[in-house]
Amino acid sequence: MTEPQRRRPARRWLRWAVPAALVLVWLVGGGPLGSAIGKLSQVQTNDNAAFLPSSSESTTVQREAARFVDSSTVPAIVVYHRSPKLTDRDLANIRSDRKRLNDWHAVKGQISPPMVSKDGQAVEMVVPLGNGSSLSGQVDTLRSRLTAPDGGSAHVAGPAGLTADLGNAFAGIDGTLLLVTGALVFLILIVVYRSPLLPLVVLATAVLALAVAGAIIYQLAGHNVIDLNGQSQGILFILVIGACTDYALLLVARYREELRRHPDRFGALRTAYRAAVEPIAASGGTVILGVLCLLVTNLKSTQGLGPVAAIGIGASLLAALTFLPAALALLGRAAFWPALPHYAPDHPDTVTGHTVWARIGRWIGGRPRTVWITVALILIALGAAFLPQLKASGTTQTALFLRPQDSVAGQQIITAHFPAGAGNPTQILAAATRTDEVSKVVRGTKGVVPDSVVPVGKRGVPGGPAKVVDGRVLIDATLTNPPDSQAAIDTIQRLRDRLDEQQPSAHAVVGGYTATQADTLATSRRDRTVVIPMVLAVILLVLILLLRALVAPLMLVASVVASFAATLGVSALVFNHLLHFPGADPSVPLFAFVFLVALGVDYNIFLMSRVREESKRGTTRTGTLTALTATGGVITSAGIVLAATFAALAVIPLLFLAQIAFLVAFGVLLDTLLVRTLLVPALVIDVGRTVWWPSRLSRSSVATTDQDTARPARPSG
Repeated sequence: MTEPQRRRPARRWLRWAVPAALVLVWLVGGGPLGSAIGKLSQVQTNDNAAFLPSSSESTTVQREAARFVDSSTVPAIVVYHRSPKLTDRDLANIRSDRKRLNDWHAVKGQISPPMVSKDGQAVEMVVPLGNGSSLSGQVDTLRSRLTAPDGGSAHVAGPAGLTADLGNAFAGIDGTLLLVTGALVFLILIVVYRSPLLPLVVLATAVLALAVAGAIIYQLAGHNVIDLNGQSQGILFILVIGACTDYALLLVARYREELRRHPDRFGALRTAYRAAVEPIAASGGTVILGVLCLLVTNLKSTQGLGPVAAIGIGASLLAALTFLPAALALLGRAAFWPALPHYAPDHPDTVTGHTVWARIGRWIGGRPRTVWITVALILIALGAAFLPQLKASGTTQTALFLRPQDSVAGQQIITAHFPAGAGNPTQILAAATRTDEVSKVVRGTKGVVPDSVVPVGKRGVPGGPAKVVDGRVLIDATLTNPPDSQAAIDTIQRLRDRLDEQQPSAHAVVGGYTATQADTLATSRRDRTVVIPMVLAVILLVLILLLRALVAPLMLVASVVASFAATLGVSALVFNHLLHFPGADPSVPLFAFVFLVALGVDYNIFLMSRVREESKRGTTRTGTLTALTATGGVITSAGIVLAATFAALAVIPLLFLAQIAFLVAFGVLLDTLLVRTLLVPALVIDVGRTVWWPSRLSRSSVATTDQDTARPARPSG
């Protein structure tokens, strides 16, 4: 037997052994990591500290206040209400509640005496609970132990109540969100592939990627390397499943295309992999670099999302480029059963054929300038007309949830019957030598209840001798307006200005709930102005490197920005007039921009990388039409999958996530169905070979010839 003959069996054996080993490594090594997904809630932080600006007055006060009061407790404000008035029996029951709760092991310290409102309709008292992972359970137990007045109600509000309700809202992430997302993706893949096996392979790829990402994030968050909160975890889940499925769609589509050209499954996979790896890697790299731009933000919740999302996309790339091709190699054509792609090198489907995408291509090719100008005008009109109507200056605490919550009901009663800022005091940290002077300025500030201004005492509560720590004192003050209102935020700014002007030597800084709201709003606005240009620059650079051109990347970035503006405009109409949302957090447009631009440019990468490949063998015109026909189905499927996964975020009953769900889902569909299908191909055809400037392709003799036909292309969709 000759040497080449001896090598052939070894090569055949390796063709099977390497994919089998990869699949085994993923299943044995990656499968058990999935248990970390269920543990992520243990390393979440959903209290105010998780969302504080990393550098602000409120952060300083929040950090230093722990030295004045017992930081191991978090206050729960219990509020009772009855109209027209609480009876003597109701008041006796409330006093009995306080006595019983003081003996409850979860209460850390003394419960404040019941405070009756001036109209006699409400009573509140502060219950200090242990600050820890069991807080939600403690609040639930506390609510069950309250004696509601006859015909009235009893609620738990304040920081403990709000944190518990947030935790309960995020509790559906592990089960409900994953179940809904997986079901949506599976149904879409069944329709796309018309096969029962391939959807399972693709979903297995996404689940393994999520397991790896979850294990890494669990370790990093558990060791305080990165910050994780409920909204970041929710976005991680849908981002990994959506992105991994998109990458799988692109590779599987190209594999099916090559199976018609190659009799051998391994040769077909090798060709498909080489063609798909560059756009998939560029797509994933674009998203990773885009979300890592969030690290430059000052808002901790936004900062934390950057590495969390980057790890998720990295795991998606790893699974899609290792496990998936290995599984496809083992399954071969059987993966597509019952619609097997048989070897047919003379398959008649071409740009001049009768597929839907071929017809769309011919229609665009007959009037490219009219098409792209019309689409561009529609996008610009939607953005210019309706974008200014988007209300993204923040919302009140009571608008945070989409469903009724006990803490919200309690806060509404507190606002209606007590000084509006009761239970959420503003805190002023100042030099101890200026305690009286600072207190006088605070009392004289419009919007502050004068009698509420008292230093925190030596026992960690307001009143009595002031507690001094390192020459500083902490002063509590109650605002006259609801703590989450714009009027209260204005009072904070007024207070800061007066303290800086009248007591500069006191080095006073203002914190507390309302100050945190004010700093968060200001920081979010600053973050938008910094991150958006950075993301655009990063994406432009990736496109320049991928396409080896300058004109095409500029066109693509401009198209995505126009699509984003139109998405915000349509969202403003939907939020204001259809869903009647009270407004949006300032970080909502930033999150939407990062995901829409980074993910939206993916489809342009998938399309334009194929256009460039085909243009080398023909003209830019025929290359564009061939690429549109070949990738139309798969890119549209990918867009629908990603839109569906983000739409699944709406199952978490929080305003922020519902808005992100609509913005990204609608924006991805707009990008997929309008920008990538009509605007970009028409613009490329109209501009012609100049889109590849300054690369050699723009000067190629092949590219200078304008033809209406192209080489046969196997549709990928």
